Amino acid sequence: MFQKGYSHLHLLPVSKKYQFPLPRNAVTIADGVVAEDTSIAKLVLESDPQTLSEALSKPSIQWSPELVNKVLKRLWNHGPKALQFFKTLDRHPTYIHSPSGFEHAVDIAARMRDYNSAWALVARMRSLRRGPTPRTFAILAERYAANGKAHRAVKAFLSMHEHGCRQDLHSFNTILDVLCKSKRVEMAHSLFKTLKSRFKPDSVSYNIIANGYCLIKRTPMALQVLKEMVQRGIDPTMVTYNTLLKGYFRNNQVKEAWEFYLEMKKRKCEIDVVTYTTVIHGFGVAGEVKKSRRVFDEMVKEGVVPSVATYNALIQVLCKKDSVENAVVVFEEMVREGLCVPNLVTYNVVMRGLCHVGEMERALGFMGRMGEHGLRPGVQTYNVVIRYFCDAGEIEKGLEMFAKMGNGSCLPNLDTYNVLIGAMFVRKKGEDLVVAGKLLMEMVGRGFLPRKFTFNRVLNGLVITGNQEFAKEILRMQSKCSRVVRRLKLYLKEHNPPGSEQYKLHCFLRSGKLFGGDEPTIAENLAFWVSSI
Repeated sequence: MFQKGYSHLHLLPVSKKYQFPLPRNAVTIADGVVAEDTSIAKLVLESDPQTLSEALSKPSIQWSPELVNKVLKRLWNHGPKALQFFKTLDRHPTYIHSPSGFEHAVDIAARMRDYNSAWALVARMRSLRRGPTPRTFAILAERYAANGKAHRAVKAFLSMHEHGCRQDLHSFNTILDVLCKSKRVEMAHSLFKTLKSRFKPDSVSYNIIANGYCLIKRTPMALQVLKEMVQRGIDPTMVTYNTLLKGYFRNNQVKEAWEFYLEMKKRKCEIDVVTYTTVIHGFGVAGEVKKSRRVFDEMVKEGVVPSVATYNALIQVLCKKDSVENAVVVFEEMVREGLCVPNLVTYNVVMRGLCHVGEMERALGFMGRMGEHGLRPGVQTYNVVIRYFCDAGEIEKGLEMFAKMGNGSCLPNLDTYNVLIGAMFVRKKGEDLVVAGKLLMEMVGRGFLPRKFTFNRVLNGLVITGNQEFAKEILRMQSKCSRVVRRLKLYLKEHNPPGSEQYKLHCFLRSGKLFGGDEPTIAENLAFWVSSI
């Protein structure tokens, strides 16, 4: 029943009714010539490891750091292929990877939680005298924190000098920012207090900690941090004021935010585009659309030119709290006046608003207009359309959009797969559930880790519809994904009896005494002392 014909780039076999024609033309740049990075990404996706090396060594390809970085970005959502491309090119007879290329590869490996490969790339950078740089460690720290391993992020920062990269105030501020944005603010503040005598914090350092407390809606603590900054003789900046203003709005303290804004004007602060954008967005989220519009008009009257972020904030507010038609009017006004050019976010916000009210054809029309501003649909653009097609019951159209993502220009991400897998359960058809299974296998093959719920849902669906053999195949794949977790549990049982040093460190970390009271997760505890496996 199922034939391989859905796409030569996707691994997904589907029934004939799901076979949609891909666009005949590859993604092109303005002059109609196929973009080189897109062609190479397509080549990488289609080649096997044996033929890839020969293909990348062709003299017709003039390798440069810029081209390599573009190809890696094209392959971003297919991590294994991206790393295969990078490692194959690393054996090229004449081309040597740049620091930025290595950092893209490190980011991809760490995003897939393949930390061994990430650190191997760091070692390779050093052997070629291409780094590592402070940015390399910032990438590692950000990925550790995003994956719930904040303590490993700190450890990476503290180990920089061991890899020939000196810590400085900028790298110190970076690790603080990483921790705060992952909402480990107490940990960041504790690290700040511990190392401030060494790095001599500046206004940026204090602003980062204050912003962290605003992110977790603890505005009084943010004020306390900024008070300490002033006491130490460091003058507040516009970033300081804007941080606090945003904190009030985030904590739904709209009255306090407005009073603070008026006080800024009274004290003759140079109100900038960020301030106005913050107020416009803040009032809009609170449902006070008229005040948002008034502040926007006031901004223009004062001679402050709106940025694309300002327009995006206003358009988003109108879509969510007013009417999509008014949002479209603002979009057209933005284009007509030419003060700034719409970006992908602008289009995605308008399209999401139109889809939400059932205007799918108009949304697709905006998708077609992106080329007018030198833009191509991104993965979020496709996700918006796919989600609303599936929600409207037009699953075939959603799959057709999915097929168009397979040409190397914009590969699907984790959200794309989750939306489509969820949609396959709506009609409760056996063939739909087989498609869900194929999607699940494809996403794992591309370096994404599905939730246990997703695995179990697909398994149950396949068993109920009589696809036991396929269910067994999925089960074997799930077993491989969880093997590392089982290895960790076995290691702990065999090597860490009560009283051992590792056990003591484990208890110490769980007590939360190391960094100001936050209890680390089990994953973070393990990462500290099971790295030797």
